Amino acid sequence: MMVKCTDSTGIHESSGNFLGDSKSSALAERRADLLLPEISPNAAPQPLLPLLAPSPLTPFTNISIIPKLSGTCVLNFTALSNMMMVTSTDCMAAFAPVLANVVCCPQVEATLVILIGQSSKYTNTLALNGTLAAHCLSDFQQILVGQGANDSLSKICSIHSLNLTGGSCPVSDVSEFESTVETSNLLAACGKVDSVNECCQQVCQNAILDAARKLAEKAYSLLSLDGSHVLSDHTRINDCKSIVLRWLGSKLEPSRAKEVLRGISNCRINKVCPLKFPNMSHVIEGCGAGKSNQTACCSSVESYVSHLQRQSFVTNLQALNCAAALGVRLRKANITENVYSQCHISLKDFSLQVESGCLLPSLPSDVVFDQSAGVSFLCDLNDNIPAPWPTTTQLPASSCNKTVKIPALPAVASGQRSKSTLLSANGIKLCSVFGGLRCPLDSNVDPTRTSCALVDEKLTLNPNQ
Repeated sequence: MMVKCTDSTGIHESSGNFLGDSKSSALAERRADLLLPEISPNAAPQPLLPLLAPSPLTPFTNISIIPKLSGTCVLNFTALSNMMMVTSTDCMAAFAPVLANVVCCPQVEATLVILIGQSSKYTNTLALNGTLAAHCLSDFQQILVGQGANDSLSKICSIHSLNLTGGSCPVSDVSEFESTVETSNLLAACGKVDSVNECCQQVCQNAILDAARKLAEKAYSLLSLDGSHVLSDHTRINDCKSIVLRWLGSKLEPSRAKEVLRGISNCRINKVCPLKFPNMSHVIEGCGAGKSNQTACCSSVESYVSHLQRQSFVTNLQALNCAAALGVRLRKANITENVYSQCHISLKDFSLQVESGCLLPSLPSDVVFDQSAGVSFLCDLNDNIPAPWPTTTQLPASSCNKTVKIPALPAVASGQRSKSTLLSANGIKLCSVFGGLRCPLDSNVDPTRTSCALVDEKLTLNPNQ
């Protein structure tokens, strides 16, 4: 289904200059802030509404304010212009903070890896020196911001110029890399990654680790240390992993390299719960041992979960980890009753709410930009999976052993018709749609003249892909 926002004169045409206008950008951020009310864990839960998206993204060369580049960076941004645009869209100003963990930052990291990898074909090095790294990171961010990305990506994604260097890894020269690592084995393991099974089988990840260890060994004299000492040098090995990834980025076609890098990063992402758990004394007081008022208990649980879900969109597997993490904390606080079941808490309740909840797919996905429809991303809105209550006070060892079946892609319930709805908050009208998220094209649109119209009832998602 596609929802299009129109004003009284028809389709609203917005100007690309919006992205270069600091006042408009600030206004969009203020409007976005209005849509996320402050929620205390001790307060009654309030409805959460989707954020406003920025105006349509256009190439930075069409914007009145062109990014000021250093002129010294060796990375070829033009060669990866399509990937740069995808990264800008994934990290657009309004959504970057709430999509950071799952979509934005993994895409930023993958793009930087591929940029350096591709440049090594001409520089013969898989790392930048400190000065070049600073210039290139600045240029990278300037270009992304010029295309509509958030201007605080360094902070949001914890990216520093040091991330573009070789760090403590002793090998960055391409020729030395290829004489040290069994490159044929590495390409065989990582040339094509099974996105579904890689996280548990770790075929590519193990090959990367083996290659990184061989690179790290170069830092030691074979006369004084044997290989066993290298295995404990986590920092050096991690730095060498970056070198290995960049080499893969140089050998694989960019789109394939992105698929591999995003697939590997999702294995790490889906292992943990990205949410921060504030003080839960109110829940403990309402649901603790000896408390018989189920209404009061559920009120405190729902309020607390509402506070959690406000932080970020999460994947379905992350939601499973978050449910386990919160459940273990509650059990340790001597709450043994299954409050998830009593209070009807589902996995979707742990993710930022879009009308009916939105769990992102566990497989890598991107924000999609359409010139007429605006921006959208995949949401799992139809699978109401109850949050599993932990049986012990210990976190599950691995998601590979979990028996709860979580669909990797959004699935539409058989026979269920997706429907659109118009939400309004503080005079700002928004478009929301079951099966995905659609938002207005332009934050400057007059909310009193904005309406949403159904233009396509065909849902294009294919759960079987």
